[in-house]
Amino acid sequence: MWKNYLEERETERLLIRPLVKDDDEMWREFIMDEVATKYFPDDWKMKPEKSMEWIDFQLKRYEDNRYGLQALVEKKSGNLIGQCGLLLQNVDGRNEIEIGYHLISRYWGNGYAIEAASEFKKIAFENNVATSIISIIDIENVPSQKVAERNGMTRATRTKYLDMDVYIYRVQYKDYKNTSVS
Repeated sequence: MWKNYLEERETERLLIRPLVKDDDEMWREFIMDEVATKYFPDDWKMKPEKSMEWIDFQLKRYEDNRYGLQALVEKKSGNLIGQCGLLLQNVDGRNEIEIGYHLISRYWGNGYAIEAASEFKKIAFENNVATSIISIIDIENVPSQKVAERNGMTRATRTKYLDMDVYIYRVQYKDYKNTSVS
């Protein structure tokens, strides 16, 4: 991981910053939301203690130079609305860089997921993190698939990941480079 991964960033409507332990209370809203966690493994759903465990896991990723999800803060309200970031994943025995994103459901439908995911695609490619980037998405999670597609990704394969049936969406650097505005 390069040293600037954890610097604070801004998009048009979002502040992006590393997670902190104080984000636990707001993140608990996500963990306790049956709709938001529909495509999560059962052991993460509806258990308030999993909120801090989730944040601690991301903080450990930062420490271990394995990237990690970052906080998405809505500029207008100052509220934590979700998380997005790069994740080092092992899929079918291959190390991959994933763009992961999760939003608290009351913020869905506002374009925040694509705004954040696009920023992390740009960050990854402009810092030469990988020649391709993936998103791992449950085969039934159509809204997340649409976010990936709007982020320039295409469905590459179907596989099992954490005992879930998922699609791997992928974008290649060469395709990003050819569509980027200079």
